[in-house]
Amino acid sequence: MLTDTLIRKTKKPAKPTKMMDGRGLFLLLAPSGGRWWRFRYNFAGKEKLLSLGTYPDVSLKAARDARDDARKLVAKGIDPSAVRREEKRATQEAAANTFTTVAREWLDNVKPKWAAIYHHDTTARFESYVFPDIGRTPIAAVTAPELLAVLRKIEKRGTVETAHKVARACGQVFRYGIATGRCERNPAADLRGALKARPKPKHMAALPASELPDFLHKIDQYDGELQTKLALRLLALTFVRTNELRSATWPEIDLDKAEWTIPAERMKTGAPHHVPLSRQAVVAFRQLRELSGKWPWVFPGRAPSKPMSKNTVLFALYRLGYHSRMTGHGFRALASTALNELGFRPDVIERQLAHIEKNAVRAAYHRSQYLEERTAMMQAWADFLDTQKDSETKVVAFKRARP
Repeated sequence: MLTDTLIRKTKKPAKPTKMMDGRGLFLLLAPSGGRWWRFRYNFAGKEKLLSLGTYPDVSLKAARDARDDARKLVAKGIDPSAVRREEKRATQEAAANTFTTVAREWLDNVKPKWAAIYHHDTTARFESYVFPDIGRTPIAAVTAPELLAVLRKIEKRGTVETAHKVARACGQVFRYGIATGRCERNPAADLRGALKARPKPKHMAALPASELPDFLHKIDQYDGELQTKLALRLLALTFVRTNELRSATWPEIDLDKAEWTIPAERMKTGAPHHVPLSRQAVVAFRQLRELSGKWPWVFPGRAPSKPMSKNTVLFALYRLGYHSRMTGHGFRALASTALNELGFRPDVIERQLAHIEKNAVRAAYHRSQYLEERTAMMQAWADFLDTQKDSETKVVAFKRARP
């Protein structure tokens, strides 16, 4: 029988040596100084060895306990080595199927179907809020309380809407995990009603049409940077989303054809968007080319390797006196209201706004670009803005401008 004292006093052997303990357990000593516990047993008429760890990481008592557990398995007709292999396989499988692994696989799977910005934002939420806490946990082992704890942290930051978005995305990952055989349940489904209610949506501030003349006049009188002034003018003329405008690159702009093609990866819809350019918009872009034509960005930032800051337009509106009354997105609401009043077809307006058709049947029948009608509408809109800007009155009634 071995003792800890005996083991500690034994010096390195000149060749591999076994120190027997009894009932199949021995300590294998190597000339290099390594000491490994081994259990010799017979199973199905064959002699086998089972590794039980190294000394002193595994103590003498722990090695004997492990030996006794293995002997019990043999007595039941179970091969301890087979059990060990299955445990190792399960451990490796769990490590290969962590929440992070499955989530990234799912993100790769949906990437071709999503707009680049939406995919980027969803990935960023996982990396910021989810992976640090449960990313290394096997997806099958994640519980509803663990997921709720992650979401509670987000809520405490005051971002309830983000918590709901993360919960929805996690639910999609778990459903993907179920479909691919990595888990059996979706704990996100158990959290229904556990999160704080979403705040009521806040509509983006937008001016009433009656203030158009004064607003357009103030844009013309803007005394800040010319690039910012032209950005405001082009938002009015094209009513694209602010991010779509500020991230525009010169290869997207064809001034000879008077068309701006925004690639799919920059669109919320995940499809390319064609913006017919009015004569007034072409003039504005030509002015910009003189300012930034040597850079890839139409609106370069202070560091030309990046586009203009997302706050530039907002701060310019503040400077014009429209704090809390107008936003970059407000140009879209203003144009939508006015164009409907001016008598343009709703389908044409919605297509120019690049809105997603929520009705699947309508979506199937309304894939037309309406490009000819949109081109005429965008020129009529630019001409209409000119009449408003030049008006001496502060309230100008809409009059049908459709050609």
